[in-house]
Amino acid sequence: MIEKKGIRIIDVTAKNIAEFPPSCFMRPAADGYVKKAAWLKKQFRKGLKVKLLYTEQDNKCIGFIEYTPGENAWRGVDAKGYLFIHCIWISPNESKLRGYGSLLINHVIEQAVNEKKLGVAVMTSNGPFMATKDLFRKNGFKVIDSVKPTYDLLVKVLKKGGLPRLHDCQNQLKRYQGLNVVYSNQCPWVARGIKGMIEIARANGVKLKVFEMRNPQIAQQAPSVYATFNLICNGRLLADHYISHHRFRNIIEKELTLAKGKKKPVKRKKK
Repeated sequence: MIEKKGIRIIDVTAKNIAEFPPSCFMRPAADGYVKKAAWLKKQFRKGLKVKLLYTEQDNKCIGFIEYTPGENAWRGVDAKGYLFIHCIWISPNESKLRGYGSLLINHVIEQAVNEKKLGVAVMTSNGPFMATKDLFRKNGFKVIDSVKPTYDLLVKVLKKGGLPRLHDCQNQLKRYQGLNVVYSNQCPWVARGIKGMIEIARANGVKLKVFEMRNPQIAQQAPSVYATFNLICNGRLLADHYISHHRFRNIIEKELTLAKGKKKPVKRKKK
């Protein structure tokens, strides 16, 4: 077991989640967290793990990692035979660059070895709400696949076998006409924002179709590889990660303006 002085790692379960809530920068009383907690309790039964990093001195949570068997990954990926990391987070800033992220990653690698998995996989991005690849490269991961705009699939190979791959999500987009939100409760920030988006769309006279992905197999075929949130208009992906209500409102206003500009002017009959 990999340890670090002054730090303890809590394995979150359905029984202790109320005592050790993986907050994701969110208060446990918040609507998004309540939905995330309900989602977690279902996923624990499918092998999903959440490990929290606590300081022994002041008993504060300074980070977590969430991962699951690759067959149940909530991303646009085929990672059968691997453990797949959804999220990793270290906060506040003074807790970063102290090896805590590597500590959590190596706990996942250790579990993969014990379970005789092919390896550990993760998707990273230079964009918001996701870890970058640098931390994983330091721990022996290699980039094996990439898609635009900034997504990379990395793997730490432990045994010989097939490599994971990212799905081609572009073919999924044409299925979505009009304005659509396709999401899952894997991210509490997304879960908390859906109700507000519906209200904003209604206030602007826009029909918003909302679809919740309720199992990992559907999420793996999402219209973006990040999968957790997809805002689509007439086959175009407008956003592929959590966005604020302010940005959502701006997007709607822009789309309405574009739609008006595309309307053909009515020809008047000559008298």
